[in-house]
Order: sequence, then structure tokens, then C-alpha cells
Amino acid sequence: MNPQDLEQFLTQSLADRKLSGGEKSALADWLAKNVKTDHHRGLVRHAAFEIARKAVVDPDSGDLIEWLEDVMKILAPLASPVAHASGSPGTDEAFFAPGERCLQQIVHRFGQCRRTADVCVFTITDDRITRAILDAHRRGVKVRIISDNEKCHDPGSDIHRLREAGVSVKLDDHHGPAEPGINGHMHHKFAIFDGSRLINGSYNWTRGAADMNFENLVDTADASLIAAFAEEFKRLWNRF
Repeated sequence: MNPQDLEQFLTQSLADRKLSGGEKSALADWLAKNVKTDHHRGLVRHAAFEIARKAVVDPDSGDLIEWLEDVMKILAPLASPVAHASGSPGTDEAFFAPGERCLQQIVHRFGQCRRTADVCVFTITDDRITRAILDAHRRGVKVRIISDNEKCHDPGSDIHRLREAGVSVKLDDHHGPAEPGINGHMHHKFAIFDGSRLINGSYNWTRGAADMNFENLVDTADASLIAAFAEEFKRLWNRF
């Protein structure tokens, strides 16, 4: 099974609400052949919860699955990334869409962060990312979001929902004297986690980006890049 086949396999297995002995063996065999790190295992685990979440009709049941996923993260935590000789945790990776690799990496980063998440993105309409942001916020992570003032009014935008939940949000709805007359979009798509990981790329935080668009996302621990993007975030946060 490739990743797409795995999703289809899990969806079919869920149809009768049972995981048969043969299905258990097939799943274990696929994991042994394809899942080499705790990071990959975490992505598969999240995919399984997402498939179950899509299958429920009762909104309260959806909340139950979110609760169960959060409990499992505590009861069966994944190992922390191994530090390289340079002291930077993890590796630098590139991800591409269409497909859910970019989405899963964003969700993974919110699940791993413990202190801060500085987000500077054009728009957020993918509820799966919004849930990951809210989960981090509820864990006590200090989340700050900068987004575009026009896109926040689009159908499906979650910016107001995040603000109402207590997440700190700023929009590019006014312009400082240093750059008079500029009224373009706040078009960045990057986020910094715990001051030690940066994700950046063309990938919009929308379902359309995962389902249809050719996009890219880079996840890096490069200290010079993190510092540069952190300075840009600080500049825009103070300006707006």
C-alpha cells in the first residue's frame, strides 16, 4: 500500500466499524515496510483520526474523537526529534501538494510545539489546521497570527473563529507612515514554532491547496532563516 492506498484501506475498514484480524496484519505489515520514524508514525496516526472524524455525523461525536486523539498524544507520546550535531532538532524537509503531506506537516508542527507559534499566513480555511491551532492554544502555547484583512471575510475563513477563541490575531487593515499608499495583500505563508522551526512556501492553508493545487512547503531548522523570518514577523506585528 502507498499512502493513498492506506487512506482507502482505513476508510474501507471503518465501514463495518471493525478492524478484522486480516486487516490488523495488513496494517502492521504496511507500517513495518513504510513507517521508519516517529514523525511518520504520527502522521499516519493523525490520518486515521481524521478519517474517523469525517465518518461521524453527530457533532458531539466529532468532539469525542478530537478528545481521544489528544488523550492518545499524552498516553502514547512520540519521541522527540533527534538533535543533529549542529544542535538543531530534526531535519530540513520539503513537501509538495496536491496531497496531504503539506497539511500533515503543518498539523505536526502545531502538535509538537510547546511554547510559541508565530503564524503569518494569507488565509486559513482548512478546519484541520484550525483544530491544530486551537489544540496548541488550549495547551498553553502562545499563538500569534497575522493574516490578510480581506481574506478573513471569505466564506470558510477561520480567522474570526480563532480570534473569538482567544488567539491573538492581527490583520493588515491599516498602514504605517513608513510605507504610505501601500494597500496590497498580506501574502506571506510562514510560521515559526518555539523559535526553532520554520515552515514556509507557496502552500495556502486551505483545503483547495491540499486537494487541487501544485504547492510547496519547506520545514527547516536553519537558524539564519528563522532569525530573518522572525524579524519580518516582528516588523509586521508591530506595524499592524
